[in-house]
Amino acid sequence: MPNLFHENEFVFNVLFEAVSEGVVVVDGNQTIVATNKAAEKMFGYAKDELRTQQLQILIPPNYHPTHGGHFKKYYKDPTTRQMGHKRELYGAKKNGDKFPVEVGLNPFEINNKKYVMSIVIDITVRKGAEDKIIELNKLLEGKISERTSELNKTVSNLQNEINKRVKAESKLISALKKEKELNELKTKFLSLVSHEFKTPLSGVLNAAILVGKYKLTEMQDKREKHLLTIKNKVHYLDGILNDFLSIERLESGKVNYKFSSFKLSKVVNEVIYNANLMLKNGQYIIYPKNIDNLDLYQDEKILELVLSNILNNAIKYSPENTQIDFKITPGPKIIVFEIKDQGIGIPPKDQKHIFNRYFRAENALTNQGTGIGLNIVKTHLESLGGSVMFKSIHNEGTTFTVKLPLNNK
Repeated sequence: MPNLFHENEFVFNVLFEAVSEGVVVVDGNQTIVATNKAAEKMFGYAKDELRTQQLQILIPPNYHPTHGGHFKKYYKDPTTRQMGHKRELYGAKKNGDKFPVEVGLNPFEINNKKYVMSIVIDITVRKGAEDKIIELNKLLEGKISERTSELNKTVSNLQNEINKRVKAESKLISALKKEKELNELKTKFLSLVSHEFKTPLSGVLNAAILVGKYKLTEMQDKREKHLLTIKNKVHYLDGILNDFLSIERLESGKVNYKFSSFKLSKVVNEVIYNANLMLKNGQYIIYPKNIDNLDLYQDEKILELVLSNILNNAIKYSPENTQIDFKITPGPKIIVFEIKDQGIGIPPKDQKHIFNRYFRAENALTNQGTGIGLNIVKTHLESLGGSVMFKSIHNEGTTFTVKLPLNNK
C-alpha cells in the first residue's frame, strides 16, 4: 500500500515523531496505514512493522468479537472523542502482554477517503499509582471499619444496658397500667352486671306480682301476657350469663370446641325461633328455608351462639315495622352468613372499636346490652378458622358477614 503521506513525507515524519503519545492511523477496513515511533515502541514493534496489519493486532483477543462492530458504527458517523467512556481500555503488545491505555479518536479525510487517527497513551504507571491509592484506601477503610466496629460494639453494649433499664421500666409501667385497667374493668363489669341484671329482674318481679292478681278465668290473656314477659326476661338473662361464661372460658383458655356433623337447618331453625320471641311490633325476618341438604362439621353450639348474637343485635337496634334479611351462601370450602338490618347503624367514629370488649357505640347506650357479644363472636370465629366483618351506614342499617369453614376436620 503506498504511503498515505508520501507527498508530505518530511512534514509527516517531523509531526509524528514530535508527538510523545502513540499515533496509529487506520482506514475504513481497519488496516493500519501509519504509526509513529512512540506507538511502535509502546506496542513492541520495529519500524514500519505495523503498517498494512489489521488493527486487531493491537487489541487483546478477548475484545476482538465486539471491536469490529464498534468500529463500523463509529466509522459511519465519526467524531473527535475519547474512546471507552466509563470503561477500562487495554492494548496488546507484540509479546502478548496486555497494558492499560487511553485512546483519543480523530477522524479526517485525504483525497475523499476517510481515516481515523488514534492517539494512544500508555497509562500503566498512572494505573499502578491509582491501584496503589485504591489499595491504601482499602487498608485505611479496613482500619476505620475495625475502629468503627470496636466503637459500635461499645455503643451497642451501652445501648443494651440502656434498653434493659428502659425495658424494666416499661414492664413496671405496663404492669401498673394493666392493674389500673383491670380495676377499671372490674368496676365497669360490676356496674354493668348490676344494671343489666337489675332491670330484667325488676320486670320479672313486677310481672309475677301482676300474674298473681289475675286469678279469674276471663283474665287468662293478661296472665299469658305477663308470663311471656317473664319468659323473655329470663331468656335475656340467660343470654347475658352465657356471654359472661364465654368470656371466662376464652380468657382462661378452657374452651373445648366440640366438633360434629349436623344439619345447618337445625341450627338456623333454633336461632330463628328464639329471635322471633324478641321481635318488635311489625318486625319480620326473611331467611332461607331450602337448606335441609346442607351439612357442616363444626361446633354446633358456637355457630348458634354467633348467629343468635348478631341476629338479636339486628332486632334490638332496628325500629318497629322493619325487615331483617338473613342470607346463607355455601361455597366449596366455606359458608357465608349475611345478616342485614334497617336499624340505627354504627357511627363512623365508633366502627373501629365495635369488636372491643365492653365497647358500645354512642347511639346504642339507651338500649340494654353488655358490649361483650361481638367480642365473643369475633374470638370464637377466629379460633374456628372463620371471620366476621361488617358494613354500616349511620341511621340506615348494618350488614354483618360471617365466614366459616364447612369442614373443620
